[in-house]
Amino acid sequence: MRRYYGILWIKGGAALDKQQGSAARTISLVMVMTLVGKVLGLYRDRLLAVHYSVGPQASAFFTASRIPRVFFDAVFASAIAACFIPVFSEYLEKKGKQEAYRFAGQFITVMALLTGGVTVLGMLFPQPMVTLFADYADPDTVSLAVSLTRVMFPTVVFSGIAFSLVGVLQALDHFTAPALMSAVSNLVIILYFFGMNEKFGIYGLAVAYLLGWFLQGAIQVPPLGKLGYRYRPGISFRSEGMRKVFALMGPVMVSTWIQPITQAISSRFGSQLYEGGGVAALEYASNLYLVIAGTFILSVTNVIFPKLSRLTAGGKEGEFQDTIRQTTHTCLFFVLPMSVGLMVVARPLVSLIYGGGEFDAFSVDITATGLTWMSLGMAGYALQNVLSRAYFAQQNGKGPLVAGVVSIVVNILLCLVLTDHFQVAGLGAATAVTSTVYALLLLVPMERQGKGVFSREMVRDLVKMVLCAVAMGLCAMGVLHVAQGVLPGNKIGETISLGLCALSGAAVYFLLALGLGLGEAKLSVSLIKQMLKRG
Repeated sequence: MRRYYGILWIKGGAALDKQQGSAARTISLVMVMTLVGKVLGLYRDRLLAVHYSVGPQASAFFTASRIPRVFFDAVFASAIAACFIPVFSEYLEKKGKQEAYRFAGQFITVMALLTGGVTVLGMLFPQPMVTLFADYADPDTVSLAVSLTRVMFPTVVFSGIAFSLVGVLQALDHFTAPALMSAVSNLVIILYFFGMNEKFGIYGLAVAYLLGWFLQGAIQVPPLGKLGYRYRPGISFRSEGMRKVFALMGPVMVSTWIQPITQAISSRFGSQLYEGGGVAALEYASNLYLVIAGTFILSVTNVIFPKLSRLTAGGKEGEFQDTIRQTTHTCLFFVLPMSVGLMVVARPLVSLIYGGGEFDAFSVDITATGLTWMSLGMAGYALQNVLSRAYFAQQNGKGPLVAGVVSIVVNILLCLVLTDHFQVAGLGAATAVTSTVYALLLLVPMERQGKGVFSREMVRDLVKMVLCAVAMGLCAMGVLHVAQGVLPGNKIGETISLGLCALSGAAVYFLLALGLGLGEAKLSVSLIKQMLKRG
C-alpha cells in the first residue's frame, strides 16, 4: 500500500521510494543554494537601503532596473521557461539527445538575436518607458531614471542567454548551477558596495548589476560542457521545434505577464506616494517577500517542471496528476505558516534587515506595511506557480492566458480604488488579491475537468493547515509582544525576538500538524528517525 505525503510517498509506511527520495534531496539541495542566494540578496538590499533609503536615487534606480526585467519577463522568460523546456524534453524523449541539442542551438541563437534587438531599442529610447513605468513629480528623478535605464538595458540580452542555458540544464536534470545564479550576481554587487560605491555611486551600482547578470550566464557553461552539450549556432524559424515554441509563445507570454506587470503597475502607483518613495518601499518589501516565499516555492517548481514535461511527453497522465496533487499539498503545508508568520513579524523583520543609516523609522513603517498586506497572497502565489507549470508542461497556454488577462485587469482596478485611501497598504493588498485571483482562475477549470487537486481529503487537510497556522500566528504574536517588552530595541534584541518567534511558532505548527495527522509532519518524523538510525 502506498500513502502519499506531499511530494514523497512511503511504501508500507516504512521505506522511502528511491526515486522520490532522490527528488526530495534534489529539491533540498536547490532550496539551500537558492536560500544562500536570497540571503545574499537581502544583504545586498540592506546595503542599498542603508546608502540610499527610499530617496530619489533609490527610486530612480529601482525603476531603471525594473524596466528591462519586465520586458524580459513579459516577452522572453515565457518562451524559455514555459515553451523551450517542454519542447526540448519532447525532443529528448522522442528524437534523442543530438536532435535535442541541435534544437537548443537554434533556440539560443534566436533568443540572442531577439533580446539583442530589444536591448538596442531600449537603450535608444528609454524616456517613453520611464514615463510609462513611473510618474515622478521631480524632473531630476525622471532624468536619472532615464540615464540609468539606458545603462541597465543590456540586462535583457544577458538574461536571454543565461536563461536559455538554464533551460537546457534543467531539462537535463541539472539544477546546481542554475540555483547558484543569484548568489554569484549578489556577491558582485555586495563587493561593489564595499569597494567602489563611494567613488562611482549609483551609476557604478548599475554597472555592477550588469556584471552580475553576465556572470549568471557564464557559470552555466562549464556544467553544460560536462554534460556533453556544445553550442552550435543555427538560425531556423521554421524547424519543427521552433514552430512549436512560437505557437505556444503567444498565449503563454500573456499568461506569464501577471507577476512582472502587476509589479510594474504597483511601482507606477507607488511613484505617486511619499514623493516617489513608494517605489523603493514596495521594491524592498517585494524582495523580502520573495526571499520568504520564493526560496521554497521556486525551488520546488523548478525541479518538478522538467519532470512534468517528460511525463506529458511520455503520456503518463496518472503520474502527472499525482505529482501536481502532491506538490500542491506540500507547498500549502509550508506556505500557509510562512504567510501568517510574515504578517506577524513584518515590522521587526524589516527593521532588522533594512533599518539603519538612511533607512529611518518612516521607511521601516511603509515597507513593513506593504510587506504585511502582500503576505496575504502567499498561498495564491504558491498555487499559481505550481498550477501554471502544469498547464505549460502540457503545452497548453489558453487557461493561463485568460487567467493572466483577467488578473492584470483586477490589479489595475484595485490599485485605482485602494491607493488614494490606503496608500502602500492598498498596493500590497492589490498584489495579494491579484495572486489569489490568478490561482483560482487556473484551479477552477482543472477542477471542472476532474484534473484538479482539491479532493475531499485535500480540503480536510487544508482546514487543518489553516487552524495550525492561525494557532502558530497567535503564539508568535504573544512571544513577540513579551520579547519586545523585555529585550532592548537594538539589532541584537530584534534578532533574539525574531528567533524566539520563529522557534516557538514552528514548534506549535509542527506539533499541532503532527497531532492532526498531516502527512508532511509524519514524514518529517520518519526521516528524522531514519537519520538517527544511520547515525
